[in-house]
Amino acid sequence: MRRLRILVLMHEDLVPPDELNGHDLSKVGWKTEYDVVSTLRKLGHEVHPLGVKSDLGVIRTAIEEWRPHIAFNLLEEFDGVSVYDQNVVSYLELLHVPYTGCNPRGLMLARDKALTKKVLSYHRIAYPDFIVVPQGRNVKRPKGLPFPLIIKSISEEASLGISQASIVEDDEKLKERVTFIHQSIGTGALVEQYIEGREFYVGVMGNGHIRVLPVWELIMDKLPEDAKRIATQRVKWSRKYQDKYGITSEEAKNLPPGKAEEIQHLAKRVYRALGLSGYARIDVRMDAEGKVYVLEANPNPQIAHEEDFADSAEKADYSYKDLLQELLNVGLRWQPAKAA
Repeated sequence: MRRLRILVLMHEDLVPPDELNGHDLSKVGWKTEYDVVSTLRKLGHEVHPLGVKSDLGVIRTAIEEWRPHIAFNLLEEFDGVSVYDQNVVSYLELLHVPYTGCNPRGLMLARDKALTKKVLSYHRIAYPDFIVVPQGRNVKRPKGLPFPLIIKSISEEASLGISQASIVEDDEKLKERVTFIHQSIGTGALVEQYIEGREFYVGVMGNGHIRVLPVWELIMDKLPEDAKRIATQRVKWSRKYQDKYGITSEEAKNLPPGKAEEIQHLAKRVYRALGLSGYARIDVRMDAEGKVYVLEANPNPQIAHEEDFADSAEKADYSYKDLLQELLNVGLRWQPAKAA
């Protein structure tokens, strides 16, 4: 295996220490960064973690001085704006530096949930009906969009702004929740048909030739009876809440015959329709009748050890070391000019 010089890009507040020195990895904010950096070093690569906030100059300086073979991209924002991560990747392409993860066009299409749905519509891929309420606009619900509805940010990820209150049953609550998204999250609001059912995640890796990982399910069976089974911020990120209600994820079980393969094929179609590359997670819901709806595509998903993507990859015989090495290999094979 070739020894690489790897520039690991991350937010400047998440640069991990070289040694844990008593830190509890389950409680630190830089677990992903530590897992990636330490594992790449165990693989024998030369690794340089680089904190980035709002200055592209630090990236250019590191590239000019250190001449990395590839950048491992862990940035989820730039200058505090989530959708600016695509611009950092574009900058890497202009500097002719290979990188892990998704290309800028795929990031742009997937980050805008409404645009994603419009592309899926062209490809006749099922998704929940929706409307978009831009900031500064009042919500006007069409008669053809019945309750219950779920209200989300149009562009933010990681379940930001999603709680049990996100599901509304009348126009008054709808207006309140749209206002909350506008004022508290600072983005337009996505008003979407709520699909009652099971929630699945499907990992996909590759460029032209892609590999689909096993179907993974978010298990929320022990939530209070009156709680909707949705991936709220607390469900996703609160360890205390997860432990209290037994929230976990695992390979999907008790699916109808052929349904897992159907969901995997659907994930592959979404990945290609949006022009994604590197790696991504496709989120879907299946209703009581077995119909599957695509919720969204998440390029560059959480890549920490023992999280959904890594766990599903392990089920597909990729150890964590093998997974990171494969993401490097995929990044080195990506050719932006030819893709364009």
